[in-house]
Amino acid sequence: MKLQDYLPFWGRLTAEQQGRLADSAALRHFDRGAMVYGGGTECAGLILPVEGQLRAYMLTDEGRELTLYRLFPRDMCLFSASCVLRGVQFDVLVEAERDTDALFLPAEVYQGLMEESAAVANFTNELMADRFSEVMRRMDQLLSKRLDARLAALLVEEGRLAESTSLRLTHDRLARHLGSAREVVTRLLKDFQADGLVRLSRGGVELLDLPRLEAMAAELGPV
Repeated sequence: MKLQDYLPFWGRLTAEQQGRLADSAALRHFDRGAMVYGGGTECAGLILPVEGQLRAYMLTDEGRELTLYRLFPRDMCLFSASCVLRGVQFDVLVEAERDTDALFLPAEVYQGLMEESAAVANFTNELMADRFSEVMRRMDQLLSKRLDARLAALLVEEGRLAESTSLRLTHDRLARHLGSAREVVTRLLKDFQADGLVRLSRGGVELLDLPRLEAMAAELGPV
């Protein structure tokens, strides 16, 4: 595992800056379901998944979870280093959706590099803009799109990630992704089953008609 494989700006750092970053990076392992970052005033540093999959989410005022985006190998989580992002107050939590190995870059080291290197600063600003765009897209879906379309889009996304039409997902897990109540998601899934879109089983959902699910999800934009 080499840092240069995960940081596009690596080649534009000086040897001293590269050494400082490499010496401070720490590799940590998280089992599936483990909390990686708990939000609040914590400043854990930047998180780069090396293997596995992470989920960034927020809690609504009612205490429900809403998935904002996922992090895969070679992605970077900025919001876990909120102290680096001046003027940004965004309470995001991160959990491991699969067994995950992740690199942690200390916030103070990364902030120093941002102040010294235009390449690091530009990369960070672009990444932050992309993340905010993704978050705003999720918020727009939450506020203005039908829940059945959002559920269809989530099932399509889960199928692509699992590379399977047989998904090990509970109704509670789906509701947490969508920021909805489990009872509401259960009712929609039963409607989907009655329409021949899915088959429900204990702890699982089988996608029977992927083209129709994709058509329902299409109103949200690219899935």
